[in-house]
Amino acid sequence: MAQGPGRPAGAGPAGRLSAWRFVVWFGAVAMLADVVYEGARSITGPFLAHLGASALVVGVVTGAGEAAALVLRLVSGPLADRTGRFWAWAIAGYGLTVVSVPLLGLTSVLWVACALIVAERVGKAVRQPAKDTLLSHAAAVTGRGRGFAVHEALDQAGALVGPLAVAGVLAATGDDYGPALLVLAVPGALALALVVWLRVQVPRPVRYERATPAEPGERTSRRVPGATEVARLPVRFWAYAGFAGLTMTGFATFGVLSFHLVSAGLLPAAAVPVLYAAAMVVDALAAVATGWAYDRYGAVVLVVLPVVAALVPALAFSATVGMAVAGVVLWGALLGVQESTLKATVADLVGPGRRATAYGVFGAVVGVAAAAGGALAGGLYETSVPLLVAVTGALQLVALGVLVTIVRGRWGPHRPPGATR
Repeated sequence: MAQGPGRPAGAGPAGRLSAWRFVVWFGAVAMLADVVYEGARSITGPFLAHLGASALVVGVVTGAGEAAALVLRLVSGPLADRTGRFWAWAIAGYGLTVVSVPLLGLTSVLWVACALIVAERVGKAVRQPAKDTLLSHAAAVTGRGRGFAVHEALDQAGALVGPLAVAGVLAATGDDYGPALLVLAVPGALALALVVWLRVQVPRPVRYERATPAEPGERTSRRVPGATEVARLPVRFWAYAGFAGLTMTGFATFGVLSFHLVSAGLLPAAAVPVLYAAAMVVDALAAVATGWAYDRYGAVVLVVLPVVAALVPALAFSATVGMAVAGVVLWGALLGVQESTLKATVADLVGPGRRATAYGVFGAVVGVAAAAGGALAGGLYETSVPLLVAVTGALQLVALGVLVTIVRGRWGPHRPPGATR
């Protein structure tokens, strides 16, 4: 095909960047944004405790924040599909996040801090279905697992830098949370500028993805998907969403984990972001490993998720520093699988016409589970840690059974039908 006027050599059909370059630049946007919100999340538990919150409050607020980040995608996903303005939704979501976090550094009122924490998560809800859809188009060329894995690895580079920067400021200011949060305004501004530039470079990422025959009932128009259309998402997608929801119900938030580390006297507040950063390194490694394995073996690699998730609370809520640290590191590995391979699977289960809707619904299911998981972990932590460990293990055992049934009965031994690898 002849190169269009003004298009650089090697550019893709969607714009001025190849699919791999688009994945990398989008990863850079996520990296800068992660410096902002992961830097803040690394101290959410101690920060709220500093303002007078209990473990239950921390669990409820962080769980509600995750729910907001996920459940509200049930609205933003279908609206993104309806309007086709995926870039507008992505940019608006990033804007809300990078404004909310620095404002945390200006408040000393508990309820205001709680509201801002939830607002930051709402920003993720606004952008995520559109962002995942944009990324999925380029990942159709690079390989679903590989594309999402590389994006997640870059994303987690920011999740490493952010907590370390916050830890450095805390150490320099004597655990003053205000400056540690205000400094995050700088990478936030850079992230917003870069995503606007990327939109100019690649206005239509959907052109990366090769045209494929529509599935039965596949929606191609931009009208609002109603309840009937949402229900007509593939059966295998709903079963998969159920599995993901079960795993998240037994998945404690880092807010509760960090609350335990500080309140039990295992680590000082300034050390918690450092441990969080280490968990983010493991997150990136796990994302790449499972992403590559997914492209080769399919959804069967997700068996690792419930198995390892059952071990996390038994270690993370220990009274021994070494075991607690090991639990947090495993938590990071699970987060990497959740943020990469789980999303890659959704893109293989649902065609482009309804993909943002699918990501929104998937987020809603996982979000309800995240809210329940945060409250459950916080409440049971104050009641009985052994009971928390037992309940989590039971939930993950059920999740494992569901996944095995799905893989054997619906997807076959290696990969879901319709995979584009």
